[in-house]
Amino acid sequence: MLSKTQNKYIRSLTQQKFRKEYNVFIAEGDKIAREWLNSNASIQIVVALEGWLEENRLLVLKHAEVTVCEVSEQELESISGLQTANQVLLVINMPFPPALLPKNEWCIALDSIQDPGNMGTIIRIADWFGIKHLICSMNCVDVYNPKVIQAAMGSHLRVQVHSTDLVTFIADTKMPLLAATLDGEDIHKLPKMKYGVLIIGNESKGISDDILQIATYKVTIPRKGGAESLNAAVSTGILCAILIS
Repeated sequence: MLSKTQNKYIRSLTQQKFRKEYNVFIAEGDKIAREWLNSNASIQIVVALEGWLEENRLLVLKHAEVTVCEVSEQELESISGLQTANQVLLVINMPFPPALLPKNEWCIALDSIQDPGNMGTIIRIADWFGIKHLICSMNCVDVYNPKVIQAAMGSHLRVQVHSTDLVTFIADTKMPLLAATLDGEDIHKLPKMKYGVLIIGNESKGISDDILQIATYKVTIPRKGGAESLNAAVSTGILCAILIS
């Protein structure tokens, strides 16, 4: 059973200011919870239904640091950010920010990505293609937003997310810079590269001029039909499939 204090605390974590204050975030759902519990992440609280706790007892016991709260479906729904609560919710301590920016490997740079679904999906895409680093401008959506965590499906565990001054990183790196734009060069015509920085821009405004001016290449996915544009995460997936093979 959850105390009133615990209930209020967990519900507050839907807001970024409280996630930053307490340095924790929420992960919900059976698959995501099991992935985090199978890792070395530091987990503060497990809130779950009795049946889920029975089935995953050994997994929970791997984390001596955790506080376990067995709850009813009604209690779980009262703290869940999902439309339908899903058996289990974790409160996880945020990892230390990654210290070193990437060199001589593929990474993805995100300029002002605002949609949590896009951000989470891009983290998952990076994980799929073995990309270890995601470089986010300071005005991107919070990567620990519950909707980002949900969309990433545990890929935060394998992708290091850097929040930094993106223009400075772009200007300082020696790696090739590939800016995704609608009026760029056909991505298939580029020379084969062993590493580089794929830059994806804001969902409505694209990549800022400061970054476009520095880019080594402006690239696009050839269009056959009449769609005006592609979703940022969809574009990222297609471009990664072409670049990393």
